[in-house]
Amino acid sequence: MPRSVLGARKPIAALVAEAEGPSLARNLSAFSLVCIGVGATVGAGIFVLTGTAAANYAGPGLMLSFLLGAVASGLVALCYAELAAMIPVAGSTYSYTHATLGALPAWIIGWDLVLEFGMAAATIGVGWSGYAQSLLADLGVRLPAALAAAPGEGGLVNAPAALVVLVLTALLMGGNRGAARTNAVLVALKVAIILGFVGLGALHVRPELWRPLVPENEGAFGAFGWSGIFRGAGVVFFAYVGFETVSTAAGETRNPQRDAPVGLIGSLLVTAALYGAVAAVLTGLVPYRELDVADPIAKAMDATGLSGFSTVIKLGALIGLTTAALTALYGQARICYAMARDRMLPDAFARIGETSRTPFVAQGLIGLVTAAAAALVPIGILGELVSIGTLFAFVLVCVSVLILRRTEPGRARPFRVPGGPLVPVLGILACLTLMASLPGDTWLRLLVWLGLGLAIWFGYCRRRVGASPGFERTSPFAGPGQSPG
Repeated sequence: MPRSVLGARKPIAALVAEAEGPSLARNLSAFSLVCIGVGATVGAGIFVLTGTAAANYAGPGLMLSFLLGAVASGLVALCYAELAAMIPVAGSTYSYTHATLGALPAWIIGWDLVLEFGMAAATIGVGWSGYAQSLLADLGVRLPAALAAAPGEGGLVNAPAALVVLVLTALLMGGNRGAARTNAVLVALKVAIILGFVGLGALHVRPELWRPLVPENEGAFGAFGWSGIFRGAGVVFFAYVGFETVSTAAGETRNPQRDAPVGLIGSLLVTAALYGAVAAVLTGLVPYRELDVADPIAKAMDATGLSGFSTVIKLGALIGLTTAALTALYGQARICYAMARDRMLPDAFARIGETSRTPFVAQGLIGLVTAAAAALVPIGILGELVSIGTLFAFVLVCVSVLILRRTEPGRARPFRVPGGPLVPVLGILACLTLMASLPGDTWLRLLVWLGLGLAIWFGYCRRRVGASPGFERTSPFAGPGQSPG
């Protein structure tokens, strides 16, 4: 595609200079990144979407769906680790794409990431609301129907979902150090409760519920059978959005060249193990067709007869969903900050608070919009939008590794993806396969969102970016020493 259409690419040197100059506070450690990754990843994927995916798509084969998602995520996480260590800046996939493909592709993926993180936080907010209302019902308190669910789900507005998003937004606007400490404590509690569920639930598992592991297909693609395993993997892939958040946070770490790879790979290993164990226990406690509920883990715990621990599970779910929403909102604000810094969004989105050292304007506006989505959009639509957006971003991360190996072969890479081009290519193929398994209306919603993004690009962003100094106008596909093509 001609450079005039793709737009100028941003030099790696400019990105590195931004990372080394005055910007966001650098006070996160490798452990903080692992906690951010686990906090973002272990949330609605375990506590909400496991039930939906098992009941409607994969049955007991949900264990295989999570395995497929983990393999795809592992391939992409290695690519993320190389890029995050080499280019430790806020913006993650957006910044990598700007350095490799140009301004227009960067805008497209940035616009996609705004959708991904926003819908992730909204989805988690809806899941949080389901568990909170279940816990309140145990205490004899019930919200009015109009305030308990979105339109189309029996209500007018999901008030608890909007409330939790707004509270977390206020916490993030106060600074990342306090938010990171809160997240670390909540992640530790969440993992302890999940391990408790796995340990106690394993004592009551009925192995006959795992047979057949792959239920017979019911005549349509994705309705069980092996196509259901792949569709289940595509839907629950929403759970792996945490890796994008870790990479986004690399610019705020003390030693990004070391901390980013540790955070990415460490959080993947922890979450993959937790997901596999929970899927096995969940489908071994309750017949999979009965799991399409807002609180599947609590339902499974009730099946053990340990009803007292069900309350603990609901508290754990609330904690888990809180950390996942917190990190999704954090990541979205950093994407908007990076885009505004490049004049693709209004300058206010790049404004940093003098005390908090956070993009407080971006964080506040994002919180308001996300709260509205959580209040008004059903969870099924939200979850599928996050999955396809995440997979699309992951494809571009793998592509960026391949391009930068050609255009910047001499640049220092503190972490290098093993296996040459094989791992990025396999990552691309794995993500495309999972994208292909998602429903057609999910693709349509993504295309509508990207079409709106293109309209904004040609009507607003292109003119502002073109007036910005410091961008190379060479082709990202030219090899070292070659002239632009």
